[in-house]
Amino acid sequence: MTQTRLIAAACVVLAWLLLCLWAWRRARRHEAQQALALQALNAPAPEDTLLVAYASQTGYAESLAAQTADSLRAGGLNVRVASMDQLDLARLAAYRRMLFVVSTYGEGDPPDAAAAFAGQMQQAPGAGALKGAQYAVLALGDSEYAQFCGFGHRLNDWLHAQGAAPLFDLVEVDNDDAAALRHWQHHLGLLAGRSDLPDWEAPVYESWRLADRTLLNPHSQGGPCYLLTLTPPAEGPRPWQAGDIAEIGPRLERGGPLQPHREYSIASLPEDGAVQLLVRQMRGADGELGLGSGWLTHVAQAGDEIALRVRANRNFHAPADARPMILVGNGTGLAGLRALIKSRRAAGHRRNWLVFGERNAANDWFCREEINGWREDGTLERVDAVFSRDQGERRYVQHRLREQADEVRAWLDAGAAIYVCGSLQGMAGGVDAALQDILGAERLQALQHTGRYRRDVY
Repeated sequence: MTQTRLIAAACVVLAWLLLCLWAWRRARRHEAQQALALQALNAPAPEDTLLVAYASQTGYAESLAAQTADSLRAGGLNVRVASMDQLDLARLAAYRRMLFVVSTYGEGDPPDAAAAFAGQMQQAPGAGALKGAQYAVLALGDSEYAQFCGFGHRLNDWLHAQGAAPLFDLVEVDNDDAAALRHWQHHLGLLAGRSDLPDWEAPVYESWRLADRTLLNPHSQGGPCYLLTLTPPAEGPRPWQAGDIAEIGPRLERGGPLQPHREYSIASLPEDGAVQLLVRQMRGADGELGLGSGWLTHVAQAGDEIALRVRANRNFHAPADARPMILVGNGTGLAGLRALIKSRRAAGHRRNWLVFGERNAANDWFCREEINGWREDGTLERVDAVFSRDQGERRYVQHRLREQADEVRAWLDAGAAIYVCGSLQGMAGGVDAALQDILGAERLQALQHTGRYRRDVY
């Protein structure tokens, strides 16, 4: 009996020693990886290198940062990955583009590995150190905490205060929400210039049908733009709100396998009985149709099954109250604004100002009759349409906002919210710069923090 106990005890000790050896080797391997990463970080970076930085408490953010880097490298980009405990303002200033994947610990605190960097954030100069750089933040958190994604938001504000401009708006992830991660991947695909990056986790789609496809801009100087009507599955659609997103599973051919998803702003309400989308036909440098727009505007035919999943986009939902709204967008960005206007009309909230931009009034005034009807019945108090090619000097929505600076300030003084939908390149940055000039950076940031400045840009 004593010998049996001794053997058992020896086995326990041996298992403990093996566990210690495994932990020691793992720690040494991690230290070696960190040392190599720091060595690479200190080496001169090619000008086009993109930095992916992470702040992780449990390892999840580190894993997502690695997946992020892999997706970008698949698009041919030069990428460096670093933990935020290896970074300071001087190192960040060496990069023109930066992506951050950061967790929040407890009530808004940074992960332990980012504590030193968070301290530097409080001491660093207030403006200009990162002027000319671009960034994006994937903020991981738990909505059960009051300071949901608190560190991610603090980091986002700090980067903006240093003069950096957002590549796209902060993406919040509530407890590894797959839909939010797909939204992040959507932006990575745009950055990498790749429409075929595989989804990390494929959406679970419903089977909708293409009921109608109407060309909105015949003879336009730009790509053809279509209004698509998609009818729900037999069991009925899941409800959605104005501002939500349709995730589409495109196909290269009718009946072919699903390809990586695409995202489109929904232009209708559930009460309309269908999901409507505004989709512009996109072509690559080789003349080939884009994956998503090619499927929806050319390959799929009336009656064909469309794999669709509605994704909630809480940041772009309409205000619940009757506060005034300034709705700004260009091109197919009218889709998200159209749904918001419909929602406001249904609620009887009529103080709405639409600022819309496109190429030519004759060919690109999307949904013109509908918008004129809303203006006549009082749904829209004001409509400003800007057409960039209708005069010698190019004019865009941001120019109209600057011209109407006093009116913009008056609406905001009356409690208005600003919603922006459309292209990230050009329009979104131009509108943001115009609003900063009109209101000042501090007031604009305050509007963002209180939910009165919201964007759905792509």
